[in-house]
Amino acid sequence: MSKAYKRFDSLAAVKEPSNGYAGDSKPFDILKIFGENTFDMTKLKERLPKSVWKELKKTITDNAPLNQDVADIVASVMKDWATERGATHYTHWFQPLTGFTAEKHDSFITPNQGGGAIAEFSGKELIQGEPDASSFPSGGLRPTFEARGYTAWDPTSPAFIMENENGSTLCIPTAFASWKGDALDFKTPLLRSMEAINEQGLRALKLFNIDAKRVTSTVGAEQEYFLLDKEFYYRRPDLMTSGRTLFGAVPPKGQEMEDHYFGSIPDRILAFMLEAEKELYRLGVPVKTRHNEVAPSQYEIAPIFETSNIAADHQQVTMQILSKIARKYDLVCLLHEKPFAGINGSGKHTNWSISTSEGMNLMEPGDNPHSNMVFLFFCTAVIRAVYKHQDLLRAAIATAGNDHRLGANEAPPAIISIFLGDQLDDVFQQLKEGVATSSKKGGLLGLGSPVLPTLPKHAGDRNRTSPFAFTGNKFEFRAVGSNQSISLPVTCLNTIMSDAIDEMCTILEADLANGVDFESALAAVITKMVKESNAILFNGDGYSDEWQVEAAKRGLLNLKTTMDALPYLVHEKNIKLFEKFNVLSEREVESRFEIFVEQYFKTINIEGETTAVIAKTMILPSAVRYLNELAALLDRGGKLSLSVKGTQKIAEELANTLDELIDSLEVLVAQNAELGGDEVLEKAKHVHANVIPAMAGVRSAADKLEKLVADDYWPLPTYRDMLFVK
Repeated sequence: MSKAYKRFDSLAAVKEPSNGYAGDSKPFDILKIFGENTFDMTKLKERLPKSVWKELKKTITDNAPLNQDVADIVASVMKDWATERGATHYTHWFQPLTGFTAEKHDSFITPNQGGGAIAEFSGKELIQGEPDASSFPSGGLRPTFEARGYTAWDPTSPAFIMENENGSTLCIPTAFASWKGDALDFKTPLLRSMEAINEQGLRALKLFNIDAKRVTSTVGAEQEYFLLDKEFYYRRPDLMTSGRTLFGAVPPKGQEMEDHYFGSIPDRILAFMLEAEKELYRLGVPVKTRHNEVAPSQYEIAPIFETSNIAADHQQVTMQILSKIARKYDLVCLLHEKPFAGINGSGKHTNWSISTSEGMNLMEPGDNPHSNMVFLFFCTAVIRAVYKHQDLLRAAIATAGNDHRLGANEAPPAIISIFLGDQLDDVFQQLKEGVATSSKKGGLLGLGSPVLPTLPKHAGDRNRTSPFAFTGNKFEFRAVGSNQSISLPVTCLNTIMSDAIDEMCTILEADLANGVDFESALAAVITKMVKESNAILFNGDGYSDEWQVEAAKRGLLNLKTTMDALPYLVHEKNIKLFEKFNVLSEREVESRFEIFVEQYFKTINIEGETTAVIAKTMILPSAVRYLNELAALLDRGGKLSLSVKGTQKIAEELANTLDELIDSLEVLVAQNAELGGDEVLEKAKHVHANVIPAMAGVRSAADKLEKLVADDYWPLPTYRDMLFVK
């Protein structure tokens, strides 16, 4: 038992926190509580006069301008609903370019002339707020002294109430922009990209004589996370400052036995999950799935599909609720992509599709996929989009944390490719040659027992090594990092899809204008797109060395790190793409590049400094104390003429490893002090090229010491402690 573990007041303190989770949870009716803390469309319709509801619905469904009188009435009923539920304050809840959410709380209470106060909330306050924007990242969109920033209500995403023991707050989802109108957040470009895909999607459907009012992208984002006892967390400065362990020898047992994946969920963890899910249900977040993930102490929660901007809001809420509820169970929720070296990291598999307002999923194949013209058109557009813009998709998920995960034989490689499955791939390979005459059938899956049913067999298996995989009626972007907002990846998906649809529609429209019949024109454009984009299709093992070679032959990009990928964001091709669909201006694209580079530099800089401090002030002194004990034993043993050969050997190995730690620490300290110039890009290049390898050198020596130093001398909770105490 480690020293860190012994520091608990008792073993019961580890297994049963003081809140008494075991047996205290009460059953709840999901249908009754679902959305009770959300001011959704149903509640709006119930409370608003019919005429006002019709006007508001035009804004929500048809993007009509919002009338001030309508806004005042909506604000009034929203305030009444919120105060009925105990809310005393409201906030414009937005997503600045930090990747987290932000909020400034204002009271509903307004003093009146009689010396009292009344609860007021106007349409102006609902529609627009003005938080101080000076300390949020802007990437050069405005000088620091220009502090004015505006939040603008997103009426398509329902307001909700966040509860606290001492009160509640009405949260109003908003966009965030500068005084000059530049987007300072993730939501504004997402909403713009949704409008782009709506415009291009309706254009395509018109060619198929399909009448739809709106086309929208839909998302369901699976969230992976770790849980560990908060006692361990507070004894790990690396976890507290960087969200991941900068030291830690891999334990004898990690995930090798594969016994944690989908295993029985421990009581303490299940109690946490149940309470977190209850709060998410009350907030209208449609979480569907929970289970143990691959690594010990790793878990997953997944929702069903929602409109992209609502899904993005709910994803941010999910991370917030997981972190909040974990503390009640003396746990800490780790959302970093790679909190522990040597075991599975965490992703946020972003399932993406596009649908009509009438409920038609445009990524849903028919019984015979190659006879389904609409599906084939839109699926071809995805292939074209990902092939043309593989660089942009890779840049959209480029972060310091995700660098530890991508390509690490546990997650998709850094090479972007598409998995279609055997049946669809067979169809598209035939279409590439001009005509599809047959398709592989799924058939039935016999399970070899008369008591088990015969199941429909999918025509293609799933491929967990693919970064972008077709999974039946959607595409799963598996490379998104667990700590990331999904807004940027989805914005990029919507934008590149809009571009591909535009390209295909332009060709189709020209052919139709020249008298070509529709089916022939459609077949021709699909063949052309698949021929030109076929290199992006890959159904094999993305982890294999052979794929690295094959991808290079195909001309696919292999952008292994953030510093390899981020520069593609500001390539002329991508700037023109964003401007073409009014998603981001050139200034806004360049600002994001600067912000992401700075965030990368700061992340590695913090990790480098933290590594040096822990090594110098915790690990080194502990190892020296243990070496002193061994030296004293050698001295006493020599005086007593005892054999101390074994102790001598251990002491020599320890002393040599200490020298290795000291030497590597000197290198790291020097590299931390040398920041590589004044420009953020130069600093980022420096930490990438020099600080990261220096950190690895320090860690290598320290992890060797962990296996040599007596357990009661070691200053940090070990992986054994953190991963298996539940």
